[in-house]
Amino acid sequence: MPFDFGIKDIIDILLVALMLYYIYRLMRESRSLNVFGGIMVFVLIWLLVSQVFEMKLMGSILDKLVSVGVIGLVVLFQEEIRKFLYSLGASQRFRSLSHLFRFRHGKEEVVEDKETIMPIVMACMNMARQKVGALIVVERGVALNDIVDTGDRIDARINQRLIENIFFKNSPLHDGAMIISQKRIKAAGCILPVSHDLDIPKELGLRHRAAMGISQESDALAIVVSEETGRISVAMHGQFRLRLSAEELESVLAKEIR
Repeated sequence: MPFDFGIKDIIDILLVALMLYYIYRLMRESRSLNVFGGIMVFVLIWLLVSQVFEMKLMGSILDKLVSVGVIGLVVLFQEEIRKFLYSLGASQRFRSLSHLFRFRHGKEEVVEDKETIMPIVMACMNMARQKVGALIVVERGVALNDIVDTGDRIDARINQRLIENIFFKNSPLHDGAMIISQKRIKAAGCILPVSHDLDIPKELGLRHRAAMGISQESDALAIVVSEETGRISVAMHGQFRLRLSAEELESVLAKEIR
């Protein structure tokens, strides 16, 4: 019987290799690499027993374990699976489709964006000069209602003085995060999920880890003003942009907030 190996088999192998690579990278980021290695060893043994050696009894037992194990893996790695699926949907190619519909608003949208962005930029610069810590999360496509519920609702127009007063050191809300949604300050004192990634520099504190956490679990943009250094950072799409100037912060907000 001739060995039939065509273009479809090459594509099949490449897709499996790509899938395994992304799973490996996901497990490595979540510190579950040993679990991934154990799963691969089990799958290899299962293939050898059921496909190569054709052991019927042992193969049937492993088949049952595999069918049940898939459900167990979904439960065990639900956060990693959610993060992986989100990263697919939030990729630059998908997001760029929405940009095609923004040109029709013209100058009116630019003016409105300036009124939204500049109070945030000016407040961050003032707090940076005074070394007042702050964490501002700007909602984008993914709703943050569950995060808003962890804090105190405000629902006020974006105002520089209000932002600075909320993060004033003696304010009861200054330790939490402010949530901006639909160009309004929705809540303050909110609790964010904290990222445990080992790649985050050790000199960055809890505010930065919380900003990274919300940027990994949603498409939100998080602005951090460091209480120790006064430096301004932005967490977005699971990435940090550190030591931003006023012009750079304005540029990021103008590009990402719609």
